[in-house]
Order: sequence, then structure tokens, then C-alpha cells
Amino acid sequence: MQQIEQEILTGERALFKQKNTSISRSVFQNGESPLKESKNIKLSEDIFRWKYPLWYSKDIEADNISMLSDARSGIWYTNNINISNSTIDSPKTFRRSNLIKLNNVQISNAEETLWNCKDIELTDVSASNADYFAMNSQNIKMKNVNIVGNYAFDGAENIEISNSKIITKDAFWNCDNVLIKDSVIVGQYLGWNSKNITFVNCVIESEQGFCYMENVKTVDCRIINTDLAFEYSTVDIDSTTTIDSIKNPLGGKISAPNIGSIIEDDSEIDHGKTILNKKQVNDDAV
Repeated sequence: MQQIEQEILTGERALFKQKNTSISRSVFQNGESPLKESKNIKLSEDIFRWKYPLWYSKDIEADNISMLSDARSGIWYTNNINISNSTIDSPKTFRRSNLIKLNNVQISNAEETLWNCKDIELTDVSASNADYFAMNSQNIKMKNVNIVGNYAFDGAENIEISNSKIITKDAFWNCDNVLIKDSVIVGQYLGWNSKNITFVNCVIESEQGFCYMENVKTVDCRIINTDLAFEYSTVDIDSTTTIDSIKNPLGGKISAPNIGSIIEDDSEIDHGKTILNKKQVNDDAV
């Protein structure tokens, strides 16, 4: 394997179509697309300062790299990339890419990150400023991941999340086949227009969450400060805490120690299709 060590690499397409190369302690600057069309590349302790570093690349191993703010739109149309112990400070990283593994990676400007990607594994990852994170992506596995932003996972499919914290308004809209375990979810309007979503042992806080959903399920969850929930949704809800209010569910069952209020003001719904199991319901239903 060819070795490149402690080089300053400049100019457009500095290492275009580079193959079978180990690049360490080097800096890519002042030139777009330095590793476009590259294959079988190992990166170690490298710094990327400019746009589009890895496009149409394949079989990339990266450890302890830094992608600075101007290395935007950094990894597109790339297959089989593994990044560990690294920092990404550029937006719009990862688009239309497959077989992505991130381990111990901080993404400090995760706006529009992981769009239209497939086969993603994230472990010990932090994503901040993460508006529209993982939009329209498929086959995602996440463990010990923190996400802060808005509109995460819009249109995504086949997602498994565990031991994570997600703080984002409008999370999991238009999704299908999602399993979230042992996690904290905070954000308004959770899960609208989605189907086949299950939460297990989670803490959930959401103003007007769980609406327009098909087959939403919670198991042993703490649903707190959540009102106007489940409107026009089919449900299988098990909450160990009080649900502040529910509104016009389409059918299923809801179990909770207490339900603050039940709003049934849509005459076109057969409200008898929803079974409520509770210790107490306040008598202020509409």
C-alpha cells in the first residue's frame, strides 16, 4: 500500500482516483474534491479544510480525522466508509451513500446530514445542530447517540435505536418500521404520519405527539407533559405515568395510571374502538 505522510495537499482533485493508499497526518486545503473517485484508502490523523473531500469513493477507513467547517458536503455517493474517533464540523455530510459506520464521532454541525443513505451504524455519536438529520435514509442502527436539532428522521425506514437521547421537534415524521429502546425523546409533534413505531422503556415528552399514526406502540414508557396525543392514530399504549390528555384516537388500547382528559369531539369516529385501561380519568371529557 502506498504511503503519504505529513503532506500539505492543495489544488482541485489533489488525489483524484487515488487507490490503495494510507494517508496520515496530512492536511487537505485550498482545493475541491481532493479524494474524488478514490478506492481502498486509509486515513489517520488527517485534516480536511475544503469542500467535497470524499465523493464517489469506496472502501474508506478513517481514524482520528478532522473535517473542518469548510469541508461541507463532504461525503456523497460513497460506499463502505468507517469513521472512528473523529470530529466533523461541516454540514451536509453523507448523502446518497451506503454502508456507513461511525464510532465515537462528534458531528458538531449536523444540518442535513445522512440524507438518502442506506445501511448505517452509529455508536457513541453526538450530533448537534442536526436539522433534518437522516432524512429519507434506510436501515439505521444507533446506540448511545445524542441528537439535538429539528425534523430528525423524516421519511426514514427500518430504524433501531437504543440508549440514546433525541431532542428534536417533529422527529420521526413519515417513517415506517421503527424500534426505539431505553431512550429519551423530547420534542413537539412526535411521529406524525408514521406507521409501525414501537417505543420500549423510553421517557417521552411531546406536545401533541403521536398523531396521524398507524400502529404506534409503547411498552413500559414514561409519557410526561404530553397533551392532545394520539389524534387519528391506531394505538397500543402502555404508560407508567399520567398522560395529560388524549384526543380522538381511531382505535386500539391505552393504559396509564391516569389520563388528565379525554377529548372525543369528532362524531365520525367510533370512540368505542379505543379501550382505556386506567386507574382514574378526570371527568372533563369533551
